[in-house]
Amino acid sequence: MLKIGSYSHDSRVVVAPMAGVTDRPFRNLCRRFGSYWLVTEMLSSDRKLWKSEKSSYRNRFDNEPGLRWVQIAGADPGMMAAAAVDIASRGAHIIDINMGCPAKKVCRKAAGSALLRDEALVARIVSQVVAAVPIPVTLKIRLGWSYDEVNAVRIAKIAENEGIAALTVHGRTRQCRFSGKANYPLIAEVKSRVSIPVIANGDIDSISKAKEVICLTGADAVMMGRAALGQPWLPGRIDACLQGQLTDCLSLEQKTEVMQDHIGLLVDFYGEMAGHRIARKHVGWFLQEHFMDNQFLRRQFNALENSKHQIEFIASNCSSPLKVA
Repeated sequence: MLKIGSYSHDSRVVVAPMAGVTDRPFRNLCRRFGSYWLVTEMLSSDRKLWKSEKSSYRNRFDNEPGLRWVQIAGADPGMMAAAAVDIASRGAHIIDINMGCPAKKVCRKAAGSALLRDEALVARIVSQVVAAVPIPVTLKIRLGWSYDEVNAVRIAKIAENEGIAALTVHGRTRQCRFSGKANYPLIAEVKSRVSIPVIANGDIDSISKAKEVICLTGADAVMMGRAALGQPWLPGRIDACLQGQLTDCLSLEQKTEVMQDHIGLLVDFYGEMAGHRIARKHVGWFLQEHFMDNQFLRRQFNALENSKHQIEFIASNCSSPLKVA
């Protein structure tokens, strides 16, 4: 069981915050297949930017079914605290602070994983955000800026001392980005040095890997990211297996129906023009996972100019796989 502040659940799989992926349609699909813990896309703490089209969609969690766990990013403690107050007032249940994003455009603003190089600033941000809201605040970090600057244990202790309710640790440094293997022994060291819940992140892609990582790290839960691309059913299935529940694998026909539903949800949320374009990457990930000739199929799919034709294409072309995950 994972417990974050007053919220607890038997689920031990968290769907990671991924920009351009874990929007409201994707989160609701994951919920359909049993996911409980899901974190929103990263939202800038600069509320002046919330008027932009991209941020306006990321900021739509009001009245969302299930737990609302909203991630914010920034480097100014006061701005971060003010954003947290606004988000909490609109029905968020948990606030997550991003100190793990390795993207250059985020780090250039001294946010995301760049913050790990300034432990005093980390403490000020965490302290002010925790003090500003009556709901639990969590923190997501990497092991450090590089393997020459690993400070995850010190950051974890700061987080615990300042009132963070749970800590997610990605088992890479910022310098690693997403290359190489996640370092689970270092996550285990963090877990052994703090008493707050620790969530292990990095390369979780199967039930066997989830079990292995929990065993190696002693983590209270695992966070799934890239493995869920094009597979919104996977986090819930892995979670059910961790809880000892027997679950059937979805057939390819069932998966294609989910992808058709996903297109519809995207169009409902973003409108036809943006929705069918955003669908291209989600269906592309699905095709890449399941079909040997996925590049040919993806080129054909990406040439389609509306959601109706996309749904018809999936129904007609995705029933006879040459490769099934």
